[in-house]
Amino acid sequence: MTFMNTKIDYDRSAEEEAWIKEETAEQEVRYQKIYDEMDALKTTREQWYAEFFHRIKTRGFSFDGDNRAPVAEKDIPIKPDDREDQVIWKYGEFSIEEIEGK
Repeated sequence: MTFMNTKIDYDRSAEEEAWIKEETAEQEVRYQKIYDEMDALKTTREQWYAEFFHRIKTRGFSFDGDNRAPVAEKDIPIKPDDREDQVIWKYGEFSIEEIEGK
C-alpha cells in the first residue's frame, strides 16, 4: 500500500473548509519564517559540516562503547556544486494539490 492509495474523500462543511484554509495559511506563514531562518544559517551550516567531517576523520565515530573508528577521506561525502541544502520538506515528493486530488 502506498501513501497515495490511502486517500479518503470526506464531506466537509463550509465552516470546516474555511478552517482548513485558515489553518493552511497560518502554516504557510510559519513555514516561510522557518525557511528564512534556516536560509540565514547557510554559511554557519557549511562551517558545521566542515567541523563535523574533520572530527569524524580525526577522532572517528563510536561504533561500540568507547571504541572509535576514524572515517577515511574517501568515505566523506562531497556536496554537489549545483545542489542547495534542503533543511525542511514542505510536502515531500508531492504537492498538497496532488495529495488532495485537486
